[in-house]
Amino acid sequence: MNELVIRNASILDGLGAAPFVADLAVKDGKIAAIGKGLTGNDSIDASGLCLMPGIIDNPTHYDAQITWDPMVSPSPALGVTTAIIGNCGFTIAPCRPADRELVMKNLTQVEGMSLEVLRQGIRWEFETIPQYFDMLERQGSAINVAGFVGHSSVRTYVMGEDAPRRAATPEEVARMRELVLEGMRAGAIGFATSTSPAHNGHGGLPMPSRLAGEAELRALVGALKDAGRGVFMLTKGGQTKIAFLEELAAGCGRPVVIAALLHNSTNPGAVFSDLEAIAQANARGHRLVGAISCCPLSMDFTLHSPYTFEGLESWQPALPLKGAAYAQKLKERSFRDAVRAELSRPAHFRLFNGQWDQVEVVESARKDAEQRSIGALARASGRDPLDVMLDLALAENLDTVFNAMLLNSDEPAVAEMLRHPASLVSLSDAGAHLTFFNDAGFGLHLLGHWVRERGDPT
Repeated sequence: MNELVIRNASILDGLGAAPFVADLAVKDGKIAAIGKGLTGNDSIDASGLCLMPGIIDNPTHYDAQITWDPMVSPSPALGVTTAIIGNCGFTIAPCRPADRELVMKNLTQVEGMSLEVLRQGIRWEFETIPQYFDMLERQGSAINVAGFVGHSSVRTYVMGEDAPRRAATPEEVARMRELVLEGMRAGAIGFATSTSPAHNGHGGLPMPSRLAGEAELRALVGALKDAGRGVFMLTKGGQTKIAFLEELAAGCGRPVVIAALLHNSTNPGAVFSDLEAIAQANARGHRLVGAISCCPLSMDFTLHSPYTFEGLESWQPALPLKGAAYAQKLKERSFRDAVRAELSRPAHFRLFNGQWDQVEVVESARKDAEQRSIGALARASGRDPLDVMLDLALAENLDTVFNAMLLNSDEPAVAEMLRHPASLVSLSDAGAHLTFFNDAGFGLHLLGHWVRERGDPT
């Protein structure tokens, strides 16, 4: 006997077929039958509702949260039934007890997580990758979870405090490769890393994976060939070329997922150039896919933690500073001039590109400034917009809340990306950046906004 029958649902099979109304029976936790007049111990009337496969959220950062929250909130409530963790290589395993504080501080900086929450919440009942996966298996979770082996964590495990400071020796690379294979044998779905200049850790140092050269990447990605399975996931910096990633795909014979491909209105052709290069690699028999978002990238932030600007080379001198020293740096004319000069130069990809009319004051002691853009405030005062923003924040102890509409704001361009055969709709970053943004509901936005409201084929 079936355990459950969902009656009269409009069923979408996920394979592109037209919706059809039918019953769906569940037995032993699996779909047992689809048809009419099915019987079961329990039933739900789904008349007027749709029934579809759950959403797979490819890039999440639940690695820490899942240790204390097996519900991995809020994803299940947003239609997600599978979450992939370990993206960008920012995992919490492997991790020696002596490195726990550093790993947590890195996550606080790079992924906008609360250090106090991490300190109180993470269940450190593991050191190795197999032990971490075993703990998750024992604990269980509300949804299916799969994880990458994370480059930055592997690098820290092997190199300690040197991980974000120097190149690895051949012996260290060999040890890292062993850890990647150990993780694959324990059930990891692949290997993840980042070369993005926006990814900085504690004290303003680069996340460890950014110190890896091409030889190190070849060796670690090559472990997937030895494992005979798995996916290589990379969050790409502008200096990392698609041709090199194709070379890695060819060498290991495994797929490569390239993030984060977002539309930049000041350099509108860049994302399409990458997608076309990926499509050409596919035509040559090498499997690459570009991870794109269906959501506009908008974030709230203060200058206490200005993720919007931290990928700028000119902002790096401010990253390790705190308190009065940080405030003094933001006041310096030479610092501001360097930021202005960098923003005036085109870039293949960066979060912020000097679009001051898309940076709005959300909360300020100056009520006349709220709900106005930095661009508008600058024009009204006859001043430079960077000076307007920094001076406003400094006058309010950096507590001013701003909102920036950064990328993916051009809907026709995003629609073209969604239709591109080399793209994969994803990039929720669920579990991270909660003080800035939360796109965990990207799947519902895709179905609601793009499909239902706009009628765009995706």
